[in-house]
Amino acid sequence: MERLAIVARLKAGAEPRAAELIVQGPPFDPEANGFERHAIYLSATEVVFLFEAREVESLVEELIDDPFRWMVSRAIDEWRPLVDGPPRIAREAFFWERSSAAGDSA
Repeated sequence: MERLAIVARLKAGAEPRAAELIVQGPPFDPEANGFERHAIYLSATEVVFLFEAREVESLVEELIDDPFRWMVSRAIDEWRPLVDGPPRIAREAFFWERSSAAGDSA
């Protein structure tokens, strides 16, 4: 499983509108597009979109670059005025997960 994050700095005062957009859910079907997990983290100054899948970078590129995904294009347009500067891609540098046998006492 691969993980990829898109990190964007928010403009001052943009957090409430960002929260409204997040509540609407993703503008695509994560499962139908090959993702295993998708999460969004929001702070007062940043938003982080996390994607998990096999070949995650290719899936995210397809999602963003396909002009026929009008719902994704429209969502990007809604985020554009909230973001201060270009979003950045963060690739996984470390990941830890408890093994399934370690915590099971069944």
